[in-house]
Amino acid sequence: MPAPQAPQTIVFIHTVSFLVEEFKKRMAEELPAVKTRHVLNESLLQDLLAGVPTTMVYRRVVEQVLIAADAGADLIVMTCSSTSPAVDIARQLTTIPIIKIDDPMALSAVHAGRNIGLVCTATSTVAPSTALLRAHAGTQDLNVTVLLESDAYDALLGGDRDLHDKIVTAAAVDLAPRVDTLVLAQASLMHLQGPISAATATPVLASPPLLMQELHRLLSVTPELLSEGAA
Repeated sequence: MPAPQAPQTIVFIHTVSFLVEEFKKRMAEELPAVKTRHVLNESLLQDLLAGVPTTMVYRRVVEQVLIAADAGADLIVMTCSSTSPAVDIARQLTTIPIIKIDDPMALSAVHAGRNIGLVCTATSTVAPSTALLRAHAGTQDLNVTVLLESDAYDALLGGDRDLHDKIVTAAAVDLAPRVDTLVLAQASLMHLQGPISAATATPVLASPPLLMQELHRLLSVTPELLSEGAA
């Protein structure tokens, strides 16, 4: 029997605070032997939503990734969909593998069918998430229908989570019969996967559980393969 591998060190970079506790809990329950560190920089997403030029924000994202790499990360996970394009830049500047939280979800979605419903509430997520789906599709024909419910995001910021959930669920259920798969573009929507799934026959994908499946897969292979698989 081969000797067990030494635990990898995973650094999660977050732009919303609730995901810190979410992934601390998931890692403790599912991969307790793995060393994890969590970095929170809320200004990255807040500045994108406020209209700060993307080049300025992306530069700071790249700097954050490189700091994590220099701090000893074996694997870096970026949990913000809106900052996705900056990860592509960072990947050119470090040999440490970097995963976008919605990489596994986008791959699953394009394998499920050509017609995808992309459910978003933050305007900053639309373009990066659409681009990521098309990147994973490659030359495959893909029809992405974007469902942007910015009123729901406003309700959430105002503290009315129930209204947020009602708006998103109703819109997603209405879109479901016209697509092969519904993709919840933001991790903040993951709690609606169950209710939307229960109300429709269309598959509904959320990023956190699929990311955890990918981490299980990557941590079962050699470090060399891990590096190749996440590149």
